[in-house]
Amino acid sequence: MTLNSSPFENASYLNLETYRKNKQGVRTPVWFVQEHDTIFIVTREKTGKVKRIRNNSDVKIAPCDFRGTLKGDWIQGEAYIVDAHKQKEILDTRNKKYGFKSKIANLISFNKGKYVVIAIQT
Repeated sequence: MTLNSSPFENASYLNLETYRKNKQGVRTPVWFVQEHDTIFIVTREKTGKVKRIRNNSDVKIAPCDFRGTLKGDWIQGEAYIVDAHKQKEILDTRNKKYGFKSKIANLISFNKGKYVVIAIQT
């Protein structure tokens, strides 16, 4: 399935399922931006999802609301951490999409380390 024709195109949130070392899934509703067939998530380096993705790149994503209630089907994907060159572009795109809310989120999350951008390919 290509993401261009998916419910992600007009969604504000997606539910990201990452996996602990014991294979137990952890679901987290997150903001995202999409470029072609790649989903990008901006987060901080000290978050659990970054640690889990570094240990296991397998993920599942599904459109959801801000509480994580699913609005569509799960899609399997592979996640990786984006290099610094692409990171600023994605951060700017995210800030444009979410506006003032992203500025508040930046202030609230500053103590969780530097920004990390996660890319997801399906």
